[in-house]
Amino acid sequence: MSTINESRPADALRAGDRQADERATAAKPLGGIAGWMDDRLGAAKGVSFLAKKVFPDHWSFMLGEIAMYSMIVCLLTGAFLTFWFVPSASQVVYDGSYVPLQGVTMSDAYRSTLGISFDIRGGLLIRQIHHWAALIFVVSVFVHMARVFFTGAFRKPREINWVFGTILSLLACIEGFAGYSLPDDLLSGTGIRAMNGFMQSAPVIGSYLSYFVFGGAFPGEAIIPRLYSAHVLLIPAILVGLFTAHILLVFVHKHTQFPGPGRTNKNVVGYPLLPVYIAKAGGFFFIVFGVIALISAVVTINPIWAYGPYDPSPITAGSQPDWYMGFADGALRLLPGFLEFEAFGFTFSMNIFPGSLVLLPVMWTIIGVYPFVEAWVTGDKREHHLLDRPRNAPTRTAIGIAGITMYVVLFLAAGNDLMAIKLHLSINDITQTLRVLFFVAPPVAFWITKRICLSLQRADRQKVLHGRETGTIWRHADGRFEEIHAPLTPNERWVLVQHESHEPLQLTAGKDANGVDSPIARKERLRAKFSNFYFRDRVAPPTPSELEAAHHEHDDHGAAVDGGHEAIEQAGAARERETIKADKHRH
Repeated sequence: MSTINESRPADALRAGDRQADERATAAKPLGGIAGWMDDRLGAAKGVSFLAKKVFPDHWSFMLGEIAMYSMIVCLLTGAFLTFWFVPSASQVVYDGSYVPLQGVTMSDAYRSTLGISFDIRGGLLIRQIHHWAALIFVVSVFVHMARVFFTGAFRKPREINWVFGTILSLLACIEGFAGYSLPDDLLSGTGIRAMNGFMQSAPVIGSYLSYFVFGGAFPGEAIIPRLYSAHVLLIPAILVGLFTAHILLVFVHKHTQFPGPGRTNKNVVGYPLLPVYIAKAGGFFFIVFGVIALISAVVTINPIWAYGPYDPSPITAGSQPDWYMGFADGALRLLPGFLEFEAFGFTFSMNIFPGSLVLLPVMWTIIGVYPFVEAWVTGDKREHHLLDRPRNAPTRTAIGIAGITMYVVLFLAAGNDLMAIKLHLSINDITQTLRVLFFVAPPVAFWITKRICLSLQRADRQKVLHGRETGTIWRHADGRFEEIHAPLTPNERWVLVQHESHEPLQLTAGKDANGVDSPIARKERLRAKFSNFYFRDRVAPPTPSELEAAHHEHDDHGAAVDGGHEAIEQAGAARERETIKADKHRH
């Protein structure tokens, strides 16, 4: 028996509403399971919005995809490894299949890692895929950030997304360090011992901090379980959350795109997510996974059985951290020893503390706040969805190259001992040279990069005004030679002139009409100095009047003639030159 009351008197008053509801229900395009799900979740509108989302097509946008796909590979292989890895520092006697270590006392973490490598079918390959994917994840994140920086993709409204990416890159480095510390072999144990020394270098609280993290005196038995919890639970959860927020903001803000025909700050030219982009992205995922698997199958990385279990007494000769932590190791090697001093009964290890505990947060803080600094200097509050060509932002590009140069110097310093051995040089001479380069190389790189960008801008200006050089030399009747220049198409010309040329801010009077100092005068003077630093050297794109004048100059070139016969010859030559230009343009 039905419980629905079909004879309510008020139903007649809502007959029109019911008919409208029935028409709306009948108009729904979904049916079957999809319609049933949409009736309960209301997801059709969201799915339709995502399916129609347009993404531009450029090779540099794949760098972020590589980071995402390699992180997915890390998560999948990491889940596989957790089935057999034992995060314990308890001492056991190894009796596995690797003969050279049989009967050796080691931690349960090291024993289980050996078991994964030699006793689990496919375990060694999965371990190597996990490690290589982690390395590729970190490098792709940094390269993706470099692409975003040099093209100005961090500008409004994407400052928050830049901050998310900055935090994500820092956490990726920390996650990698926690991961390669887990096997408890001699190399990873050396890294943990270095971490202990770093924490102890913190003024006043260093020893307490080390005792808290290690759960007692070094090395203890608590550090491996704690690193394991951070590596497989805490940091991955934050990484996935930041990645999700990062992708959602890309959907909300729409994707940036390079300048080109039909591309403006109000549209996106590209392919929809479904079916085109999702198919390309899926194929690219398997390409990334295949390349990582191929590298892992043929190139050995972190052979822990060659290092042996960790023992605090020895140290691995020539030990190096993974590349993304190399710059921090290099900073420690470049800091002079005389910076250590005692005061108030405490030892201040300034020969270690700045490079170990200060460098990372300071470096990533500078990277994270840069978009806000540039926005303050330029005073630009507009939204930007078109990317800059790096040459059209010479100061920003030069700052980025200077930062990369400083990073490279620190990275090279991490291998000063190996360079001294292999090149038969003095390690002291190498260290002193790198100390000088740390201060000298970045300004030199800044100056060279800025000059190159300005030169490229001048070349673009000449190309717009005079056309593209064809290499064809025309000989006039009077013996003169002229190179034929092919005119640019409007689309080619637009890419070269579409950028803005910012002028330095001009200082205003620091006093009002009554002679009272402005409360923001000092701030505005500082801003004007930064603006002058950013935009003093600039090459403005050609204006339409300059382009028209250049065309008239080319048309009038050689027009001065003596005699009718020479005039006819030069007129014919001019027509022939124009024919050659047109032919070159068509081809």
